[in-house]
Amino acid sequence: MNSTSHPPGTNATQPRGQVSVSPEGEVFSLPTPSDLAQENQRLQELVRAQRALGREIVVVMGVGFVGAVMAGVVADAVHRETGEPLYFVIGMQRPSPRSYWKIPYLNRGQAPVEAEDPEVAPLIARCVNEKQTMTATFSYDALALADIVVVDVQCDYHKNALGDVRDGHAEIRALEESLKIIGKKIAPHCLVVIETTVPPGTTEYVAYPILKKAFEARGLSVNLDVPENDQNSEKLVLEHQPGVEPLLAHSYERVMPGREYVASIRDFWRVCAATNPEARDKVVRFLSNVLNVEKYPLTVLDRPIESETCKIVENSYRATILAFMDEWSRFSERNGVDLLKVIEAIKVRPTHDNMIFPGPGIGGYCLPKDGGLGVWAYNTLMGFEDDIFKITPLAIDINDTRSLHVAQLVRDALRNMGRIVAASRVAILGASYRQDVGDTRYSGSEIVVRKIAEMGGEIVVHDPYVKRWWELERQESYPGPGKSWARFFRNQEGLSNLKMAEDLASALAGVDAVVLAVPHQPYKALTPDQVVEMIGAPAAIVDCFGLLTDEHIARYFELGCEVKGLGRGHIQRIKKQVKNSIK
Repeated sequence: MNSTSHPPGTNATQPRGQVSVSPEGEVFSLPTPSDLAQENQRLQELVRAQRALGREIVVVMGVGFVGAVMAGVVADAVHRETGEPLYFVIGMQRPSPRSYWKIPYLNRGQAPVEAEDPEVAPLIARCVNEKQTMTATFSYDALALADIVVVDVQCDYHKNALGDVRDGHAEIRALEESLKIIGKKIAPHCLVVIETTVPPGTTEYVAYPILKKAFEARGLSVNLDVPENDQNSEKLVLEHQPGVEPLLAHSYERVMPGREYVASIRDFWRVCAATNPEARDKVVRFLSNVLNVEKYPLTVLDRPIESETCKIVENSYRATILAFMDEWSRFSERNGVDLLKVIEAIKVRPTHDNMIFPGPGIGGYCLPKDGGLGVWAYNTLMGFEDDIFKITPLAIDINDTRSLHVAQLVRDALRNMGRIVAASRVAILGASYRQDVGDTRYSGSEIVVRKIAEMGGEIVVHDPYVKRWWELERQESYPGPGKSWARFFRNQEGLSNLKMAEDLASALAGVDAVVLAVPHQPYKALTPDQVVEMIGAPAAIVDCFGLLTDEHIARYFELGCEVKGLGRGHIQRIKKQVKNSIK
């Protein structure tokens, strides 16, 4: 696992296919076939020593955004009476050029994910270097050593068109291939817990048959035929013979980026279900050992499809409410209404106190896609041909395209100042999908940037939490080849060279327009005078998240700026008031 430091973003001297480069630019040689035997020997020795200490072995398959921290939480779990560690965790990642660097990172106690949560880095370092309850590997043979396998392999939804989620499909091939390997490797007593957000029915209709067939091929099968007159057959909780039936469960995560990253795994409510009673007992025991179930009790459902549906409905509900607010945002803009004040007036009612301002799209990894997984599952896994889903896909389509309206507001504000987008420099303040985090996955800001680039505008971006915007910088391969949103727009080539501005003053200097895209705390603290001073002249100001008070809006007009805002239809009224006061 030799590494060489390179400046971030530079090319290594070795051929790209033989190395893995971390986001910081550190280069790691990919393991060769001769490395495998040595790695397996290392794992066997570690596991032998850990079992002598009475610890169970947990393999976390996939150490990305969820898996890396889940591995740390499990490795940090202790017996409630003795304080002794309960588990030894092996984080497993396939040795690809894109992901292999995570293994040496973890093995030296360095978190492979960036997080605003100050608990993440110490958690990983403590488990690897101090407690020595965690390691990482590229070897699939680690699965044969496991008592429990937690599957955190990504399951995405590919959209063929922007604004039409029905024209797309769930990408479950990587999950299927992982399950095939698991079925070939694990011991019969091993519990497999799918933590990935998956299309409803995946555990029962995809994962279970794969594991069952693998067990049969290994000579571990029994006759599991269910009589046709068995009224319980639809429950898919199959008659179980210990050591032969796959022990399979589903328990989805509710990870939230930000300063409560670890707590959103360890100290939060969890749902689970399993395919048979023994698997159910094992998953309940496992989750009860590693999570704070005393304060946040488990919800145990009858079937995995119910647990899977929970996650899809949970996120689709949130996405639908935000999409619903989009039409009222448009209504407000066209009829002199300040949606922000409307929402605050409604929120005094306890039943509506979680209503939020919609912003420029929803972003994040889950909400833009999860409803699509449900629609796809209904038509594909279950085989239904009728069209029962109306609201769920429409909500995704509305949220995916809402950011396009921001570019229209930029256009209109510049027009009011006698300018056009194609001859303007536009500053986007905020690249992440939500406030005070650095997560840029499917952020509304990305669509804003891409649309303004399509219109010919020059773009500068600042975000205090984002160092590299991979969706732009590596758009030819990120989030995967042919999957970038760049494919929906023209004139995108130059965005690969876009770098994050290091400070706000340099980002704003000389711009024609400013888009307040994300309500980061540093942006909330800005005054109009500060912004105009950093720009050096009046500019178009577009507020996407209700950051500006009426006083701020009035002051911008006094300074000669033009102001627009999502859902802020009263802005024109303030403009007239300022104009009349100046006369």
